[in-house]
Amino acid sequence: MTVQTLQDLLAEGVEGRGVLVRSDLNVPLDDNGQITDPGRIVASVPTIAALVEAGAKVVVMAHLGRPKGEPDAKYSLAPVAAKLAELLGRNVQLAGDVVGYDALSRSEGLTDGDVLLLENVRFDPRETSKDDADRAKLAAAFVELVGDDGAFVSDGFGVVHRKQASVYDVAQQLPHYAGGLVAAEVEVLRKLTQDPARPYAVVLGGSKVSDKLAVIEALAPKVDTLVIGGGMCFTFLAAQGLPVGGSLLQAEMIDTCKDLLERFGDVLHLPVDIVVADKFAADADSKTVASTEIPDGWLGLDIGPESVARFSALLTEAKTVFWNGPMGVFEFAKFADGTRGVAEAIVTATAKGAFTVVGGGDSAAAVRALGLPEDGFSHISTGGGASLEYLEGKELPGISVLEG
Repeated sequence: MTVQTLQDLLAEGVEGRGVLVRSDLNVPLDDNGQITDPGRIVASVPTIAALVEAGAKVVVMAHLGRPKGEPDAKYSLAPVAAKLAELLGRNVQLAGDVVGYDALSRSEGLTDGDVLLLENVRFDPRETSKDDADRAKLAAAFVELVGDDGAFVSDGFGVVHRKQASVYDVAQQLPHYAGGLVAAEVEVLRKLTQDPARPYAVVLGGSKVSDKLAVIEALAPKVDTLVIGGGMCFTFLAAQGLPVGGSLLQAEMIDTCKDLLERFGDVLHLPVDIVVADKFAADADSKTVASTEIPDGWLGLDIGPESVARFSALLTEAKTVFWNGPMGVFEFAKFADGTRGVAEAIVTATAKGAFTVVGGGDSAAAVRALGLPEDGFSHISTGGGASLEYLEGKELPGISVLEG
């Protein structure tokens, strides 16, 4: 990676300097505002801790959810600040605004080793503005919080595919460095794209074909096996002329799936059996049927045991594996076996020496929710969308700006 890194910044010295850090702290919350998976916060701690220990005055920028460009208590970073403080073992101040009076006054009061978390940056509409000048003004306000001798550390891999003020524009106004998390993520993805060990298997799940179309197009010609599961598999089954009952279906993508099956039929692998339910609920009646025989009125919520066995046979022999997207509705225990089975096959491959990557998002959440060993995979990414766009060959603005 031809950019300056956190280690370069620490070597220069940060004692007494203000350092802006863009972290990815976008964690899931339950209806009571409790964090259900702190994985991204945990992953962000090493970079922040290294700066704290070196005596920097750390100002952290992050977002949560998708507020409409204005303050919304539902998306406050308050629970995140509390968890971050617990993990760091020190007080973390939470500003009452993004770059307003409270953020500025708190930043001016920071002493060496202090941490200030700004309120959700997406409460300011300029963060996600398409207008370069608007974003630049917000970036300038961020810079004011750390002063002229400040620095910027980009450590939120989950947002580097976004051209946003706290990701892209700040890097144009301050000396910029890749945090440990971003540097590690890019190194892992380069291993997937530059002469990966073979057989190379990719597992894609999730709900919509349209979300994964670009990555299928990019990877299908390059891999040995591409397993399709999750809700997106039903559009592929429909493209084969099979009934899918009440399962999730993108009718407008059927022709696209037909084309993909014609071009990459030797690489694409679809489920041969499906766990179907009479309703979308944890307590639904369920049964396993052949993928050719999904009954009317029933909807597929997981891949079946025969599919798991077939997919596992391919995955356990692979030397490189990339997985993005669950095989079913793993949040419901009755429909988690497909995701668990495929994940366990990847763990087996890892134990046999394969390089295995969990591509963030719901897949990473599933690993933790199902109690799977995180060290059973070579790498668990913190950025699903960013990982996919990198593998699609797209330029990631938050990475390219660090190279300038």
